[in-house]
Amino acid sequence: MIYDLIIIGGGPAGVAAAVYASRKRLKTLFITKEWGGQSVVSEQIFNWIGTSSISGIELANNLKNHVLANVGESLEVKEGNTVDSVSKQDNLFKIKTNDAKEFLTKTILITTGSGRRKLEAKNADKLEHKGLTYCASCDGPLFADMDVVVIGGGNAGFESASQLLAYCKSVTLLHRSEKFKADEITVEKVLKNPKMKAVKNVDILEIKGDKFVEGIIYKDKVTSQETELKVSGIFVEIGQIPNTSFVKDIVPLDEIKRIKINPLNQKTEVPGIWAAGDCTDVLYHQNNIATGDAVRALEDIYLYLYAK
Repeated sequence: MIYDLIIIGGGPAGVAAAVYASRKRLKTLFITKEWGGQSVVSEQIFNWIGTSSISGIELANNLKNHVLANVGESLEVKEGNTVDSVSKQDNLFKIKTNDAKEFLTKTILITTGSGRRKLEAKNADKLEHKGLTYCASCDGPLFADMDVVVIGGGNAGFESASQLLAYCKSVTLLHRSEKFKADEITVEKVLKNPKMKAVKNVDILEIKGDKFVEGIIYKDKVTSQETELKVSGIFVEIGQIPNTSFVKDIVPLDEIKRIKINPLNQKTEVPGIWAAGDCTDVLYHQNNIATGDAVRALEDIYLYLYAK
């Protein structure tokens, strides 16, 4: 069998594309290891449009049910599998999954997302989602009028700090190097806020707290002096790891392994392959953005198949 489209990835982007593909009656195979993307571990999500509050597990179940409700003649689901490789075969693409199955398709949409680079410090894993979080946009308002820390000196770290300054009592940014990676104008603007402080050249040693974050211990790399800060929240912005290794030999990636796309239509540099969501090199990554990007891609895929 030759599919019109194979969608790889079961987060919000992949699900949005699957629903649209089914309604357009594209012969589609949807491949995912699991449902929901990064948000599945979130206790509560407050910025998923259309719901005032929803747990990550509930969101994942809703996404899964929405896809399964559209399964039929035009949409198949292969759940519990990952894709090992993507290659060209004449005018088609061949996809091989981890159970040694092979599938042929005219087009591909990659929506495999990314994983947060985790903080390596004592108790960081134990207190994740208990005051230690990887999303200021999602969880920041929960820490209104509290002292918080941001870890990371890139644009994402300073942008998170900027958001948090709107409602937190104070924000301290901790960075491992002497020089910030963020744009100078961003650094200057954020550091002007009287509630903001930044500390460079530090290693994070330990997250303090029993059932919830109560503080953080860091060490100055120059003096070896250890400092403990009493804080209620810790926001980690030390980078993401895109889930793109399986396509590294077929589509161009940027320096941090994100898929290069044209933001007008989500096309990669390889005709017949599109990508959407956190695995791409767009500027902002959010669930709501990913769904829109995937719908944009799907509209373009349909035109590619039937209007070229």
